[in-house]
Amino acid sequence: MPRSRFSGSVSSPMVDVVIDMGNPFLNRTVDGFLKIGTVGATRVVAEETYHCLRKGSFSSNQMEHSLKKMCKEGAYWGTIAGVYVGMEYGMERVRGTRDWKNAMLGGALTGALISAATNSNRDKIVTDAITGGALATAAEFLNYVT
Repeated sequence: MPRSRFSGSVSSPMVDVVIDMGNPFLNRTVDGFLKIGTVGATRVVAEETYHCLRKGSFSSNQMEHSLKKMCKEGAYWGTIAGVYVGMEYGMERVRGTRDWKNAMLGGALTGALISAATNSNRDKIVTDAITGGALATAAEFLNYVT
């Protein structure tokens, strides 16, 4: 019986923007901010384009609204990513090792900080810290799945 197989590979694009701040901590933090901030802004572009195509019209007022939303989302996503990357790197430096625990601790601290900055509910802050730690740990483990 004939068989067929599909073989190939999927690779993600490499985008390296190097900004030397003179400190590895700052370099990584700014790099995370820029890369993930761009992802957040691009998400808004795709979403707004879809809405405009669906409505069938586009105005300068919508363009201005979309641009403001892009900047806001890009800055928000970038800030969270920058804090996370900085926390993870800080954990690596403090602990003297590079493993999944740095991601977990960095994610938990980032979740707690971002949550504490936006609300004062203690239970919500703890829940967001747990969620941040779980997401970061899961992402770290997915990097090693073959």
